[in-house]
Amino acid sequence: MEEDQAAAAFDSSVTDFHTYEDFLDSQITSLDLYYLEDEELARQLVELGYRGSGSVLKREEFEARKAAAEAFRLSMRNQQRTLASAGKELKDNFLRALAEREEANRSGKMTSIIFIRDQNSLGQEISGYIDYSHRLRSEDFEPYFSGKKRFLPKPTDLSFYNWKTQVSVSNTTANYQVIAENSTSLLFQNRRDRKMVNVDPKASPGDNSSRSPIQSDLYMHVVIFDHITRMKV
Repeated sequence: MEEDQAAAAFDSSVTDFHTYEDFLDSQITSLDLYYLEDEELARQLVELGYRGSGSVLKREEFEARKAAAEAFRLSMRNQQRTLASAGKELKDNFLRALAEREEANRSGKMTSIIFIRDQNSLGQEISGYIDYSHRLRSEDFEPYFSGKKRFLPKPTDLSFYNWKTQVSVSNTTANYQVIAENSTSLLFQNRRDRKMVNVDPKASPGDNSSRSPIQSDLYMHVVIFDHITRMKV
């Protein structure tokens, strides 16, 4: 498995052996056993540094390195398991687009803004801009990727509008500040590198940003704006 290979690379001097005795045995030569005629004595001499064909680790150091390698392996496995899209059968383009961006948005390499226009459970048309990275950190996405729940804008997102009630809300998130320069367009300023993301379809999305319309069978209208995050120098 990938995490096992990573752990082996982390400290191959201990990951190749199940026990400290196995490690000591790997240092004993056939000539040592021939003259000593006692495997336990040969191990003791290796541990003391008098015999052996390689570097010697004390038991405490071996066990500490072994524990560190195991902790590293588990952290790699847990990191992989944080991807809610892993192992899911994603039949819609939008869900596949979310899955493709999940790791980058979780790690901070990318901060995507998702525009969705559709109907809520009351049949009211709603639309909004969603900070994908923010939602990933605040919600369980397994129900979305498994198709048990619909991914829709909320009044707590970057921008939300209910076309029936005409309720309009905007919010600053950990990644973006909403800039409403006029009544017809919105800008979102990335709070890390201070770059602007322009969501106007007639304009450029901005530096380090891209605009991707998504054809979906689940939603009326979907556009994803991807911003590659770079620190301001």
